[in-house]
Amino acid sequence: MLNLTPVRPVLAIALLAALSAAASLSPNPLGAAAEAATPGKATIKIANFDFGPATITVPAGTSVTWTNNDDDAHSVVADNKAFRSAPLDTGESYSFTFATPGTYAYHCGLHPQMHGKVVVTR
Repeated sequence: MLNLTPVRPVLAIALLAALSAAASLSPNPLGAAAEAATPGKATIKIANFDFGPATITVPAGTSVTWTNNDDDAHSVVADNKAFRSAPLDTGESYSFTFATPGTYAYHCGLHPQMHGKVVVTR
């Protein structure tokens, strides 16, 4: 009769080593979910008398930056007065960090026909 008892611990160790190696090479699903929910940065371009994108959805804690790519000055003014930029010349930017979930409508203070919206999620 063949005794396989000493082989079992070796196989168990080899299996654990292979699983550990595979786990370190593949993305961690829990880590990926946490990373996706991490606040970051978002950008809105001002061009052709328009905000682009006109509506953006970001998680709370995200810093949104508006950059004026137009030849004319523009500003960014929240309808609820939560934020307000100075006039932005060509190439200038303004950033605001959205800490509280909600919908923030805004417009250009110099050209009121220009509108946009930031939707902040939890």
